[in-house]
Parts: sequence; structure tokens; C-alpha cells
Amino acid sequence: MQINAVGLLRLLRPKDWVKSAFVGAGVLFGSQFHNGALVESMLLAIVAFSLMSSVVYILNDYLDRESDKAHPLKRNRPLASGTVTPGQALSVGLICLGVSLAAGWLADVRVLLIVLVYLAINCAYSVWLKRLPVVDVFCIASGFMLRIFAGTWGIRIPPSGWLILTGMFLTLFLGFAKRRAEWMDAEGTTKRRAVLSQYSEHLLDTFLSITATGTVLSYGLYTLDAQTIALHHTDKLIYTMPLVLFALFRYLLILHRRNKGENPTVDVFTDPQLLLCGVAYAGIAFWILNRRI
Repeated sequence: MQINAVGLLRLLRPKDWVKSAFVGAGVLFGSQFHNGALVESMLLAIVAFSLMSSVVYILNDYLDRESDKAHPLKRNRPLASGTVTPGQALSVGLICLGVSLAAGWLADVRVLLIVLVYLAINCAYSVWLKRLPVVDVFCIASGFMLRIFAGTWGIRIPPSGWLILTGMFLTLFLGFAKRRAEWMDAEGTTKRRAVLSQYSEHLLDTFLSITATGTVLSYGLYTLDAQTIALHHTDKLIYTMPLVLFALFRYLLILHRRNKGENPTVDVFTDPQLLLCGVAYAGIAFWILNRRI
């Protein structure tokens, strides 16, 4: 049986590994970049989540390979198009699973447990939870939140309550944005994700407004929190707020006007303004937290 290396690589969806950058939140906002052991654990946790996310994608593509053949875009996926056989996909998935679990164990036993919880939630999502409205988005958000927990509690960095709330609202915002984009793409067609029939355009916009507001307020309160100021010895983190606001507004703009939003990773790297905003935020936040201005 011929092996299609490009097809196998596409099956892993390496572009989505960038989501594992959420693991680095604890080291960044905990000012632990000078702690070599924690940085090493963070990098191992990133590897664990990146490869486990590939396992989840392979599982989803394997289960949906027949229905994907009828989708105008998903039919080009490796399993649906036949460039990768089910046996090859499962073999690669098992290899990724083994390496992911090993990396999680080496990072910390807590990271291993979090990665296993991530796998369990996504298995339940693939076979059942994706059909339940609101629950489906909480499952999507849990993937990001578990990454944050892996990079804080998982590698023994105490997480900030306000930072956890910010992450929760932000990840729910991205999840509802994904459903909003899918709603617009499926409008007027009979082929749509089953759970979309239980949403409406107005309801999804309401959810987006709530989660966007929660993100801004939680992040603002995090930057002004006495514990944050004491930890970083600076009260200047509030000056990154304009970048957070711009990113949210820009994302809503491309969601409503450019028919994007289904894949936040692709959107960030294909929209120059969002990409520049993200780079600027990371650079300024790192400078503030390390220069003690």
C-alpha cells in the first residue's frame, strides 16, 4: 500500500498546533521565563497537546469520512478523498497518542491527567456531545481551557482567578464565533451541522456579545488586580487593553463581513491586522512583565 506523506501530514493538521500556545500563558503571566525547568515542562506540555489534538482530528475524520464525501470542502480531506486509508490514519493516530502521553508524563503527571481529560471530552464530543446546543461550544472551549490549566496548574504555576475567567470567556467567544460562521455558511442550504438547527442568528450574536464583554472586563480586572501588580511589580499591563479590544472588534468584523470565523487559527494567520495585533500584544506584554517599567 502506497503511503502519501503529504496526505498524512494534512491529516495531522499541524497548522492547528498553534492553539497549544495557550499552554504558555502560565509561564508568560507568571514571569517564569527564567525558570528553565518550568519552560522545559511547558514545551513538553505543548508537544503533548499538539499531538493529542492530531489524535482527535484523526478520530473525527475517521468517524465522519463517509458524510465528509458529500461536503463541498470536507470531501478534500485525506480520509474522505482516499489519499490516506483508514488503516494508515489509525496507525498514525496511535503513534501520536503514544508520543503525546509520553510527553505529558515527562512534563508532569498533572499534565498527563489533563491531556487524558482532553481526549475523553473530545471522544464524547465526537460521538454525542456535538449534537447538544451550548454543550457543544463548551466542549470546544474546554480544549483551550485545558491547555491553559496544563500551562499553569499542570506545571505547578498557581493560576490567577481573573486570568482563568478571561480564558473562559475568550474561548467561549471563539466557540460561538465558529458556530456563527457555520450558520452563515449553511444559510439557505439543507446540508448543515445538525446542532445548527437549534441555534439562531440572533441567539448566536447574543452569546457573542456576552462572551466578548466578559473577556474585556475579566482581562481588565486581571491587569488591575492587586495580586497581579504584586507578582509582576508593575501596574502597566493595563496598557495592553487597546490591543485586546482591537483584536475582538477585528474578529467580529471579519466574522460578519468576510464570511470567516470557522477556524480561528487560519483567521489569525491570514488576516494581517489580526496577526500584527497578536505579535504586538505578545511583544509588549513580554516587555512590560520583564522590564518592570
